[in-house]
Amino acid sequence: MSTLDIDTVQAFLLVAELQSFTRAAEAFGTTQASVSMKLQRLESVVGKRLVERSPRAVALTAAGAAFLPHARALIEAHDRALSGEMPARQQLSLGISDHAAGPELVPLLERLHAMSSQLALSVTIGFSRAMLEAYDAGELDAVVVRQEGSRRGGEKLTEDAFGWFAAKRLVWRRGETLPLATLAPPCGVRALAIRALDKAGIAWSESFVGGGVTAVAAAALAGLAIAPLARRIAPPGLVDIGPAEGLPRLPSSKVVLHSKVSDPAKLAALRTLAATFRSVVASAKRSVSPA
Repeated sequence: MSTLDIDTVQAFLLVAELQSFTRAAEAFGTTQASVSMKLQRLESVVGKRLVERSPRAVALTAAGAAFLPHARALIEAHDRALSGEMPARQQLSLGISDHAAGPELVPLLERLHAMSSQLALSVTIGFSRAMLEAYDAGELDAVVVRQEGSRRGGEKLTEDAFGWFAAKRLVWRRGETLPLATLAPPCGVRALAIRALDKAGIAWSESFVGGGVTAVAAAALAGLAIAPLARRIAPPGLVDIGPAEGLPRLPSSKVVLHSKVSDPAKLAALRTLAATFRSVVASAKRSVSPA
């Protein structure tokens, strides 16, 4: 009688969750060819094609969608069997910069939970600088932040382009004081925006100071001010008025993952985190690219 191999089922789950053999290989800590071979072995055992591959996308077949809940149940049972009578789950403490989180946060947390059922997640959102200080002090296992100042290292997840975002109904004429919506100091994006405006000789005033990027974006959507935001996190309804209004170009910014964990379960979770982040960013770019 044929039996299922745990590694092949885990590979299938990663491919299903991340919709990419490349990202699944990153999360699994192996090569794309290895993941493909594992999936082929699984399909041979179940006698059905589980995944359809194309140059632009990976999708589950009807058989793959039907197999998915059984695969999840098998891995959960496997993890419970391995954990035995352990009194408590390990905790992964993660810090995420507010400007780095963006729309990736929800799928990121969903997939971390799905792929790391033996880990309890503790997530803190805040300024990049504050997250790095907590990380350096040993208060956080890992951080996803904007690259700050001269600090180097970490694993690059993406590079954000920034713009000056406003509601379509907002009217600002050159020569007038620019109404600005930002986070409070010590926000690095605020500092970049102010430095660029001062260098260009554009008068500005902070019309709105928010405690989080969601509040800043809401102020821009309400027509109160212009917000310097990464294109990746600017919500629908806002437009980048920078080129049309002659506003200074803002420098791009890397989003990086810093980690100092050695535990295998935590390392696996962080591989999933990095792969998920890249996968969602890539999917978003494909959705806005011209056909």
